[in-house]
Amino acid sequence: MYLSSTKTIVFISGAFVSHLYWGKWLTFFENKGYKVVAPPWLHKNDSAANLREQNLRVKIGSISLFDLLCYYTEIIEKLPEKPILVGHSYGGLLVQLLVQKDLAEAGICINSFPPKGFTVLKFSFYKIILCFSCAIFSSKKTLLLSFENWKNLFFNDISNQEQKTEYDKFVIPESKKALRNLFSKQAKINFRKKHIPLFFISSSKDEIIPPKLVNWNFRKHRNLHSITCYKEFKNKNHFVILHYEWQEVAESIAKWIEKVI
Repeated sequence: MYLSSTKTIVFISGAFVSHLYWGKWLTFFENKGYKVVAPPWLHKNDSAANLREQNLRVKIGSISLFDLLCYYTEIIEKLPEKPILVGHSYGGLLVQLLVQKDLAEAGICINSFPPKGFTVLKFSFYKIILCFSCAIFSSKKTLLLSFENWKNLFFNDISNQEQKTEYDKFVIPESKKALRNLFSKQAKINFRKKHIPLFFISSSKDEIIPPKLVNWNFRKHRNLHSITCYKEFKNKNHFVILHYEWQEVAESIAKWIEKVI
């Protein structure tokens, strides 16, 4: 099915990485007949190499969850119609929050960060967020993900050479404020509210957002008045966007969109 080019998909990046990691996905969905866009986060419209330079980190350190929501709201409201949102990791949480604001036609959340609220399932996630190479509550405003954390938690089960190549190409400093905001009321979801179709995707080898946590999020959103779907992909890690079998996930999303839109 070749869809009208009036349909727009907005891809929302996760934390710690450049928006450029969506490159192959943009081509894939553009070939399906969609208009596609993957806006960089605030203050991140540059190469990973340049963004890792110290003089650019001050602006990045100012980014908050509220800022990101306002930023993506402004982008979406300039479009001729409500878009389909695809978010990965932190971007998956942004999708949920933007859907809550009635700004989308459908939402896909890939290995999504969970919304605010403690459960036993979230304990390991919060522990990881708090225990990165330098604590997010320290005086430094930004955090650069270490290669060790990248290869062990985010892009595991891949050859060391590929891990290093993708790390150098895409990993950038992140705002500690944006990470702290995961514990704030800005990250709260009203699960009782009726919502547009949502598709939650998990990866079996994700060490930071395990399938059980994604499934918990899916079940919290599920209600009699809304379409809510879930699928776990085997032998994929957190950064499934860059995985060598990424097309399996992209094709599943494309087929899901065809069914619900």
